[in-house]
Amino acid sequence: MEFAPEAYRVTRIETTKQVEQGLKILEDLTNISPEKIKQHPSIVSVLRMCTSPPIARDRLTGLAYANGSIVKTLEEGKLPKRMKKEELERNLTAICGVIIKLLDKDIFTWLAEGKKPNNEERYRASSIVADRLCGSVADPIIKNAQEQRQLKLIDDFLQKRGYVKLIHPSDKPITEMKKGTYSFRMNIPVILENDNDKKVNIPIDVVIQRKNAKDVEYPILIECKSAGDFTNTNKRRKEEATKIRQLQATYGKEIKLILFLCGYFDSGYLGYEAAEGLDWVWEHRIEDMDKLGL
Repeated sequence: MEFAPEAYRVTRIETTKQVEQGLKILEDLTNISPEKIKQHPSIVSVLRMCTSPPIARDRLTGLAYANGSIVKTLEEGKLPKRMKKEELERNLTAICGVIIKLLDKDIFTWLAEGKKPNNEERYRASSIVADRLCGSVADPIIKNAQEQRQLKLIDDFLQKRGYVKLIHPSDKPITEMKKGTYSFRMNIPVILENDNDKKVNIPIDVVIQRKNAKDVEYPILIECKSAGDFTNTNKRRKEEATKIRQLQATYGKEIKLILFLCGYFDSGYLGYEAAEGLDWVWEHRIEDMDKLGL
């Protein structure tokens, strides 16, 4: 309740600016064409929110009889590499046709009136489309803001104890991490559970090497977790269990993964994680991190 509204508001303001720019590129929706999409592929995500009703990627793909992943690829800012020129043109033409037919003319009133919008009309329409865009990704917006907030708390906590934030070279073992340092969003190589010959990198939110660590000692690994309801945690609890199994299969039982929790985590979730060898620290009791030997 304290941080989510502000995070959403800031994102919506920035998104409104992006939508306004998109409308100008499309000449206020009077030039929705394959050529424009080729020049600005990611603009398709804006166009989906300009329809009545706003349509999902799969719905747009289906209505346009388009190739499976083309809408997703476009929204990532790319054109399909392997698609022939004629096939790409057919797909883009069909996508444009669906968008044009479904445009929400109650928002873009100038289309029915056949005139050019003024700045106020364009801003009003942009803010509505931006709100739709943000609404469709509200959970990721809040989740990202929550993660940043949790990392800031840990950052302040470690700084007060004299720790230094330092990027550890990716080509060096994690046991060689300098004492008294920490890093955020660090990739650690692990062996896949079902394929001992293959290694993959898994991201860890916080990696801390204690000041009094031995010469060869694994750093403390921390994952930031927040949840707005109990149902959400039940769906996600296997993620951490998989990570600790991969880590211990690669580095042994000595390596530890700690959860930094904020929100709705019940005894069922905690019991499941404890059975996998995971421990946790509650955000509102961050001082418990001192028990890790920091």
